[in-house]
Amino acid sequence: MNNIMTINGRKALIQYDPKIDLFRGEFFGLSGGADFYAPDVEGLRAEGSRSLNVYLAMCREKGIAPYKFYSGRFNVRISPDLHAAAVTVATASGKSLNDFVMEAIADRVR
Repeated sequence: MNNIMTINGRKALIQYDPKIDLFRGEFFGLSGGADFYAPDVEGLRAEGSRSLNVYLAMCREKGIAPYKFYSGRFNVRISPDLHAAAVTVATASGKSLNDFVMEAIADRVR
């Protein structure tokens, strides 16, 4: 994941915006938005830290939970053929479909 930067322990997606000739960062997992811009990596780290600190201070001030809550449950829509194939592979591996999908996601995000 080449376009992910960790700033103050939080991950942010970094993308180049050719219209303004700057890199733009946006933090993941916040209950609101905290984005930042800079021309280089050093600037991104500084601006990202500043943006996150301002966001967290605002949340404290307003009594807002700063981070999204993830329940661990979500629905995925796939084709019936892919669903059948996944059940077949999971069953042949001695796993539930849930365990099979959880392992596949864990392998992919590492």
